[in-house]
Amino acid sequence: MTTIKDVARDAGVGVGTASRALSGQGSVAPATRRRVEQVAQALGFRPRQGARRRRAPTHDAIGVYVPSFTANFYAPLMQSVQAELHAVGGHLIAACGTGAGDERQQALQGIAFLLSRPCAGAVVAAPALRDEDVLDLQARHVNLVFVNRSRIGDARRCFAIDHELGGRLAARALLERGHRRIACIAGAPHAPDNALRMAGFHAELAAHRVPVPDDLRAVGHFTFEGGHAATRELLQRGSGRFTAIFCANDAMAVAAIARLARANLRVPHDVSVVGFDDSDLATYTSPQLTTVRIPMEHMAANASRYLLNACFGMAHPVIHDFQPILMRRQSVGVACNNSSRQNDCSAVT
Repeated sequence: MTTIKDVARDAGVGVGTASRALSGQGSVAPATRRRVEQVAQALGFRPRQGARRRRAPTHDAIGVYVPSFTANFYAPLMQSVQAELHAVGGHLIAACGTGAGDERQQALQGIAFLLSRPCAGAVVAAPALRDEDVLDLQARHVNLVFVNRSRIGDARRCFAIDHELGGRLAARALLERGHRRIACIAGAPHAPDNALRMAGFHAELAAHRVPVPDDLRAVGHFTFEGGHAATRELLQRGSGRFTAIFCANDAMAVAAIARLARANLRVPHDVSVVGFDDSDLATYTSPQLTTVRIPMEHMAANASRYLLNACFGMAHPVIHDFQPILMRRQSVGVACNNSSRQNDCSAVT
């Protein structure tokens, strides 16, 4: 009597893959499904109906959690996961940060929602989570992967760039053009990637004996509104004292360029600006934004492939090492020593 093991052996796949291909439950590459079906037909294999009824349903969906569906930073992640799932006939279930509590609580609630749905696993991008949260989730759920999170616990399930190196690259972009009076706008204080970016940025400046005074530091919380307000604050506190601003993400950098223009300061003639992410926004600013690129789509694709392998017995190649890249554009110029134009901004509200 032909069994599922015979079908799997002749089709060159695992028993689980053969079972999913014949039951129609779970993600299997189309070519693999056709091969299994052809082998089953050739061998005369017919699944027992009783066994089919007893089999637990296999979920072919992968969940994705991001803090916001509207944030430009997460669009490449969502699109990349969707593309990987679509290629194998899988489905995506998404959740974002909503409801009561702070960003951390919203993230925990969103992840819990996904785990209560028919998801075989989930891709998580949640900078508000603490290290202990990540370790706890890893321990309780084997098919959770974390994107834009430095390796912690099971490093195979963390996909991130070297954010500290990215911060150093941003600093070098300014130092190389002669900037020594530099301001900075940090992102969300609780976010690990923000802490690493800023640590690398300040470490590189310190290596060149270029400190950033406290009154030239501001916090913009990774938002347009925060970046705009932080730039206004810097202008009021440090008028004429800086020739460049580093922003810990592109949204704040775009807002900084807009706020500088309102103060009649030209980028990069009067003030240079560097961002971080290389989001779609970067090439649509005027001037185009110099920024540090995060290969978010590649990290998300590899996180998805890891889950497809772990959940459905596939064999996609997976990489974990991603490097930041400085994207040189027009928002950084040679440092201008003449601060007469900057002194005019003190009265701007």
